Amino acid sequence: MNPMCSETCQFAASQREALSFPLGQIRRVAGGGAPGEVDETRRNVLKLLGVAGLLAAGGAGLGAGAIQYAQPPQIGLSSYPRVQLLDLDGTPLTVTKVMAEYNVMTPDVITFAYPLRNEPNFLLNLAPAPGGTLGATNVVGGVGPKGSIVAFSAICQHLGCPAPAIAYYTPEPPPNGCLGQPGGTPGGHEFYIHCSCHGSTYDVTNGAANLTGPAVLPLPQVTIEWDQTDDTLWATSMTGPPVNGHLDTLTGDYGVGTSTQLSKQQKVPLCNFPT
Repeated sequence: MNPMCSETCQFAASQREALSFPLGQIRRVAGGGAPGEVDETRRNVLKLLGVAGLLAAGGAGLGAGAIQYAQPPQIGLSSYPRVQLLDLDGTPLTVTKVMAEYNVMTPDVITFAYPLRNEPNFLLNLAPAPGGTLGATNVVGGVGPKGSIVAFSAICQHLGCPAPAIAYYTPEPPPNGCLGQPGGTPGGHEFYIHCSCHGSTYDVTNGAANLTGPAVLPLPQVTIEWDQTDDTLWATSMTGPPVNGHLDTLTGDYGVGTSTQLSKQQKVPLCNFPT
């Protein structure tokens, strides 16, 4: 035994005791140790290097598989489905119901998901209210007896604010001077879709084209089919740019299935709207 170090020394091992340091602890093995003593740290490092070599030897396929499973595949659909629209009560939505229940003055935010569960869309009927003259008929993509029923993505094309932060605004005067209605006429339009996050507005009579920025892309439009045999409404595809937040409108969540139901919300009441 080294006379300069006792048997309890932290850096030298007694010839009569086995090494008992944990893996990776830095230490010095006494030069005069018995031939049978082994530096466990060195031996474990060599073992690790050997295992690494084996993995590298057969690692081409294994590495590719690991990378594949490290990033899960995108979910979505391969094509646009034909999906039936259901009313708020879960019954089939018909053109007759839409013409009776909704018009250009309807203040609520009416939405449905399509084609994916996380892609809400506005359902609008721009026809004039009973006894009124203000409204729009035969608009781009409109269906129904007056060509006034349209649907657009309810996710702003600027930074992706969803409904009800983005909402349809009716042509009625603003209550109390500001709440609930911008009161302006962007591009000369008295009714439009407006995003309260940053002020983008869209023309509901012309494929949701931009009226004011900062958004520069129109809202994607849902192609609505009117089945006149039973008066039902169906979503069949979408046109325009991808829904904001999706590289492809068909990718990013699971499909809605064979039907999708309307939901109703109130728009965000704010006073600071662009004119």
